[in-house]
Amino acid sequence: MECLVGLLKVKVVRGLNLAICDPLSHSSDPYVVIHLGQQKVKSSIKYKTINPEWNEELTLSITNMMLPVKIDVFDHDTFTKDDSMGDAEFCILDFIEVAKKDLNGLPDGTVMKTLHPDKDNCLAAESHIKWKDGKVTQDIFLKLRNTETGELVLHLEWVSIPGIAH
Repeated sequence: MECLVGLLKVKVVRGLNLAICDPLSHSSDPYVVIHLGQQKVKSSIKYKTINPEWNEELTLSITNMMLPVKIDVFDHDTFTKDDSMGDAEFCILDFIEVAKKDLNGLPDGTVMKTLHPDKDNCLAAESHIKWKDGKVTQDIFLKLRNTETGELVLHLEWVSIPGIAH
């Protein structure tokens, strides 16, 4: 059995300029599926939009910091298989390594690490891991792959489990 390291709250904030999958309405009915190992969590469906606002918090149990978080965006269809609107993934290793440090006493808003977009990640913009309001947080802008257009905005927050050594 794998040992629980902590919890990762993933707030699915919004999608930007997602693909149009419903040509008649020039929109889509997007939802997000997040995978980590065997875990799978899903957002609600936002109807008739290519710029959805979810602001939904989904939680993943972290047992292996080496596994990437995988994201799929789909267009909901009533009578046919849902269409893929793209995918992305990101590594949580840097985020968890910062979260495991004793950060008490640091000034609020301290940037602990900055991640840059490159060919090996799906980042659409620079991303800062911060100590904010007594928590380790990160805002992530992901460029979707396997589609012509679309970005996803996420907010990560680490939840330590009492009694688990850092």
